[in-house]
Amino acid sequence: MKLVSFSRLGKTGFGAVVDNTVIDLTGKLDPEVCSLKQCIAYGLMEIATDYCINRPADFHLSDITFLPVIPDPAKILCVGLNYKKHQAETGRPDVDHPTIFPRFADSQVGHRQALIKPAATERFDYEGELAVIIGQGGRCISKDNALSHIAGYACYNEGSVRDWQKHTSQFIPGKTFPGTGGFGPWLTTSDEIEDYTTLPIETRLNGEVMQQATLADLIFPLPEVISYISSFTPLAPGDVIVSGTPGGVGDKRSPPVYMLPGDIVEIDCGPVGKLVNTVIAEAELSG
Repeated sequence: MKLVSFSRLGKTGFGAVVDNTVIDLTGKLDPEVCSLKQCIAYGLMEIATDYCINRPADFHLSDITFLPVIPDPAKILCVGLNYKKHQAETGRPDVDHPTIFPRFADSQVGHRQALIKPAATERFDYEGELAVIIGQGGRCISKDNALSHIAGYACYNEGSVRDWQKHTSQFIPGKTFPGTGGFGPWLTTSDEIEDYTTLPIETRLNGEVMQQATLADLIFPLPEVISYISSFTPLAPGDVIVSGTPGGVGDKRSPPVYMLPGDIVEIDCGPVGKLVNTVIAEAELSG
């Protein structure tokens, strides 16, 4: 099943994607459940599947504005330097533990929404990644049991403001400017992905392939990442883990390649989905 967060006619909601249509689930499974995060937290994913059987669509995908898959996660935790080729291109040494840093919810936009190139930089870089959405929360989750805590997967463009990222050894200033991260198009439930390690990940900038890998290339696999994170902070339903980007980032190319206003960026994770965003300048928002 594919589940999407959206706005339509001034109201926000969520629904199931069937072909190019949406079955609206907002308030239908439970009157109090009006968001995808609540659906996950209330344990209603299987009920949502049953609800959609032989049910006609409510509207077309073209009738909605896509929101970030989880617009309001309590936590967004990103994994840095989690592919060998990316680690090598940055010159960073091997480490014994995952590199973890947060993003903020207001740094996200949905599928087909514009990424905002900050006025403060000319070094706005793409980072194609697979996002994991937590279903069952917990603390000190074992590696053996970690995959059962995943509700589903989505594509992520972990847009990075490279000069601000490098102000100090702490990444956060370059990772959470408003509107710099794409998250979508939808959540593909974990039961549809038999083996996440077979998933492809490809970033295309204006149609040109910039990054290409599979999830088997992760240095720290998802069970290890989930177990490690849950050791120092409890995970909750709807929390998001962004698993790392492959080699080929624009900042390490010669010459460097950055996202510019007018660009189209695609993050393609095969059966999970394809996230598409345009880029606009921050000045256009007030122009």
